[in-house]
Amino acid sequence: MNSLQTLLSKFDKRWLGAGAAAAGAMAASQASEAAIVWSGVVNINVPSTTAGVYLNVVTGATGATSALAGWDINPWSSTSLNFFSSTTSGQTVATNMRTLAGSTTTYARLAPGASIGPADPFSTNVGTQTVNAGAPMLLNSSDNCVGFRFQNEATGQIHYGTARIQMGGTTGGQPRNIVDYAYESTPGVGIVACAPEPSSLALLALGAVGLIRRRK
Repeated sequence: MNSLQTLLSKFDKRWLGAGAAAAGAMAASQASEAAIVWSGVVNINVPSTTAGVYLNVVTGATGATSALAGWDINPWSSTSLNFFSSTTSGQTVATNMRTLAGSTTTYARLAPGASIGPADPFSTNVGTQTVNAGAPMLLNSSDNCVGFRFQNEATGQIHYGTARIQMGGTTGGQPRNIVDYAYESTPGVGIVACAPEPSSLALLALGAVGLIRRRK
């Protein structure tokens, strides 16, 4: 009996060590590959107006006019959901939305996990960007992922970001919210659509360690 207990103890320690190592490796890998800044669930309302809401994704500040310092994205419209880009507030490069190949004036709803980075197509116009007919927003859903690139006002460098949008029964009606958003803090490095909060993979890894222990 004592021999069996000793063997089980060794087995338990070996697998716990392996699980902890796996969790550490996953967390270290994530830290080295990306530095995602996630807003958390914020549910910022997008009014059904010609102003909509202005958002500075770096500071988290919102406003009802373009006077908001360093604003990056501006969803708006009373009849649809448009995004406006501008070179105001100290920016020299307009924020542009991730779109489908071949379009310069639209944005697209992206599949979760779709890439948003230097190799992807973005709108190039300064002004209104309407949704691409080939990838319209989903009504009565929070599964609307969009991507954008913006200039950090403080550094002048280009970053890539994503936002999750909740839509009601019509494109111009309510409820309509920015559920959450995220951006890659390393300039020029891409992100994926509807990126999860940075701690997700680490928590999953730790959960796996606990599951190994429980199963024993």
